[in-house]
Amino acid sequence: MTNVWTRTTGLTCCGMLLVLAMGLGVANSAQAADVPARQLTNEDLGNLLRGLGLKPVIEESRYDFQFKAMHKEEEWELSMSAVISQNGKSIWVMAWLDELPQSANDVSRLALLRLLSENDRLGNGKFFAYIASNRRFVMQRVINNENLSAQEFRTILEDLGFSVAETYPAWNSANWKPSGAPATESAASNESSTKASPQRRAVNSAANESKFQQNRTN
Repeated sequence: MTNVWTRTTGLTCCGMLLVLAMGLGVANSAQAADVPARQLTNEDLGNLLRGLGLKPVIEESRYDFQFKAMHKEEEWELSMSAVISQNGKSIWVMAWLDELPQSANDVSRLALLRLLSENDRLGNGKFFAYIASNRRFVMQRVINNENLSAQEFRTILEDLGFSVAETYPAWNSANWKPSGAPATESAASNESSTKASPQRRAVNSAANESKFQQNRTN
């Protein structure tokens, strides 16, 4: 009888410990779920960029900076910007591309359709857009402002930079002129500078674009 009681008591204690452990696990899970995600403030974003070795220039609430990306062993120096949405839940990261040509003859509908088709192929939430206030194209991505680490942000910038370089034939405005049409001075200059330094393709800077307005920041 003593052995039976001992075994029964032991099983009961094990059962109680198991229930207690399960209860603690549920409590910890519930407590973890109640902890709000850490969101970067505007100051945090600036510190994060500087921590990556970048030199951001603040323009109102937007940070402009130069970022070096690699594509097929070529180095591309890109002008990028990052801005936190008005509700603080997301961060818009963008790479500034070519300006819309002054002449409508230099913009074919086929070129614009090609940009739209690239949007389906880019992936990772990246897409081409047009900023009407300064007539400039961008490639941008919207990310959740939740527990974002410096390494994760660097990976996002590298991925965006790689896609900018990879899609250069699509967004390079010098390639938009209809076949057979005479080259304009600006297009010819752009093409010449590109051929002169393919390893350091400098995309137009956004640092002095004070007219930029972020219209979709929800």
